[in-house]
Amino acid sequence: MSLKDFVSKQFIKVIHWTEDGDAILAYRYPMQDMQISNGGQLTVRESQMAMFVNEGRCADVFGPGLYTLNTHTLPFLTNLMNWDKAFQDPFKSDVYFFSTRQKTAQRWGTATPITIRDKDFGAVRVRGYGIYAWHVADPRLFQTKLSGTREVYELADIEPQLRETIVGRMSNAFADSGIPFLDMAANLVAVGEKIRAAVTPVFAELGIAVDSFVVENLSLPEELQKRLDERVGMNMLGNMQQYTQFQAAQSLPIAAANEGGGFAAIGAGLAAGVGMGGVMMNALNPALGAPGQSPSPAAPASAPQAAPAAPAAATPSAAPS
Repeated sequence: MSLKDFVSKQFIKVIHWTEDGDAILAYRYPMQDMQISNGGQLTVRESQMAMFVNEGRCADVFGPGLYTLNTHTLPFLTNLMNWDKAFQDPFKSDVYFFSTRQKTAQRWGTATPITIRDKDFGAVRVRGYGIYAWHVADPRLFQTKLSGTREVYELADIEPQLRETIVGRMSNAFADSGIPFLDMAANLVAVGEKIRAAVTPVFAELGIAVDSFVVENLSLPEELQKRLDERVGMNMLGNMQQYTQFQAAQSLPIAAANEGGGFAAIGAGLAAGVGMGGVMMNALNPALGAPGQSPSPAAPASAPQAAPAAPAAATPSAAPS
């Protein structure tokens, strides 16, 4: 290798980055023992941004395009370096590339139920899961808060933090919305927008923008879901006696399949259930009076009584003979 070839390798004339995969968010261009030539070319592709960092301080940021590097295109770096406007010497600087493509289909979910206050059910525990999408919007904040001086910063380095941030903000989003749980389950799009609004400021502090947020499902733990199903069933039946009769009818196939005294036992339970249903109905409706009694009919109007008959006249006794 000639001295000319060796010297030429120390000055970079073209700077660009081709992403190797979907996982890389930030990439530091290799600059060890190299300097950037005045008039060199910087290529930033679509879905990328580039940033110059001098002595640990963020300088100029470039969006997609082709740039000639000089004092006109590097005003922040020129100011930091106190360069003359017509400098000719190569310069030293770190160059970072950032992927600004949307990171789609990122999963989120509650590892354990979160407790919220519901105006229909009181305090309930809710589970949820879904997907969301985001992208790097501010390279300065992203590099300062997250990627730092690492050569490569990947999606796996930040994803757990984002998921936990979402779950941590869900309780506040539910409380601020004032939407009952039953309405939440029926309006998942509106719930997703509430959660997105809650996490957007937190993500923005990291240089990240939230593009979309989808709630796929909200549910209660199994034991609470069972109680909710019972309540829905009661509302559908609308009558305790009918509900008791329905329960008894459901047990008839089981009784028919039993031998011996099984059917008699079920029959006794049926009679007791119907009786209990009547008692509960009467308790819920006081107008029916005490159990086993029915309202007394009104007494008929009394017919006028006949006047007492006059006393009969005394019959004279026969004369003695």
